[in-house]
Amino acid sequence: MLLNFLTSVTMKIKINLLFILLWLPLFCLAQSKYVIGNKSGFDKINFKLINNVIIIPVEVNGVKLSFLLDSGVSKPIVFNFLKASDSLEILNAKTIYLKGLGNNAKVPALKSSGNTFKVGDAINKSQDFYVIFDSSINFAPKLGVPIHGIIGYDLFKDLVVDINYTKKKIKLYSPQKHKEKSCNKCEDFELEFYNKKPYFNASVVVSNKNIPVKLLIDSGSSDALWLFESDSLGLTVKNNYFDDFLGHGLSGSVHGKRSKIDSFKLKSFALNKPLVAFPDSSYIAVLRKIKGRRGSVGGEILKRFNITMNYRKARMILKRNSNFSKPFSYNKSGIEVENEGIRLVTEYDKNTISNRDRSVRSANTISVQAVFANTRKYVVKKAYTISHVRVNSPAARVGLQKGDVIIKINGNDTLKYTLQELIYKFYGKQGDKINLEIERLGHKMKVEFKLESLIK
Repeated sequence: MLLNFLTSVTMKIKINLLFILLWLPLFCLAQSKYVIGNKSGFDKINFKLINNVIIIPVEVNGVKLSFLLDSGVSKPIVFNFLKASDSLEILNAKTIYLKGLGNNAKVPALKSSGNTFKVGDAINKSQDFYVIFDSSINFAPKLGVPIHGIIGYDLFKDLVVDINYTKKKIKLYSPQKHKEKSCNKCEDFELEFYNKKPYFNASVVVSNKNIPVKLLIDSGSSDALWLFESDSLGLTVKNNYFDDFLGHGLSGSVHGKRSKIDSFKLKSFALNKPLVAFPDSSYIAVLRKIKGRRGSVGGEILKRFNITMNYRKARMILKRNSNFSKPFSYNKSGIEVENEGIRLVTEYDKNTISNRDRSVRSANTISVQAVFANTRKYVVKKAYTISHVRVNSPAARVGLQKGDVIIKINGNDTLKYTLQELIYKFYGKQGDKINLEIERLGHKMKVEFKLESLIK
């Protein structure tokens, strides 16, 4: 089963992309295997790091797509299918139903088998995957880049995977070709697997109490930590938190508390004051069935290390990188933003020459100069739209609403920013001023508010 919570646009932008914990029923699926299709048994691919999650190129049945690399998902999933590619073949399909985080009904989907997947030079000629047709399940607006699916366990189980978060490169090795290098500054963790998901043991310090925790390794989550509240263990917050929307699950929205804890310890590595989300118990009841599980660790923490994942040896090796000491921050505005909807933008072509010429007379000469006239045209652009407003937040108090389109921020047109850059504007300091020009139902208006820290 898998968690599935694209943790919203509080990006780190943790943005809390939402990012994704997805539960899938277990099926007896055909065996498949990734092999490196070159003599070296090694390949290197570039990836995009968007809101703490990794986006890699994946070729499915000859069609080039973009997938989120999620160590917490068992079988690949393709969604937003009709927009992704009309030419993608779905082989040997049959109807199934998926159940995810949230309180809504099961989601209809297709299970396809016997497909060819390529990730760089790694190829699998008998890959199963799921297809979700629900158009509302679409991660692209939350991330601001095209996302066609998710891939995880099947790739990790066959290959040794080195993830270099600072260089944004992944190295894939055939297990027999991978040679381990000695590393005095690394930490080695034993992995446990439940339902094809990787878990490891770490510890958290809450209210000065050191608490051992078993956590899912969830590279598909943009959050730092999710912890499951437990009064008996001391995994709880009495104050210094706020209630928040945590993201969208496959079967509905997920809510909970956001807070900070004293420390997160991975053997000799200690991360101070990390952000943590405590999801409401009603949304994660199925996850508590995994013996000893206390939560998950996501991309906001994983990106602080360069990581070697060796599923065959049940090992994970961590080496701190240049992201390690960066402070943990969060969205202090109270709004979540996505790249959805449209704006009609005026553009000018300065190279267009008008039909009118202008004659200029001097003493004995006449010169003719062409007059350049700016030709105006209207262009449709994707809009940055408010998708959620937290109750009693700075944004809510000035009247911002879901569906408002953000035209300008602090005097600058939002089209000059990527979604990630725009959301980072809300990660500033307590008291920082934010001036927005928004459009609502064809009417423009301006608002001003100050960022507000709710946790220390």
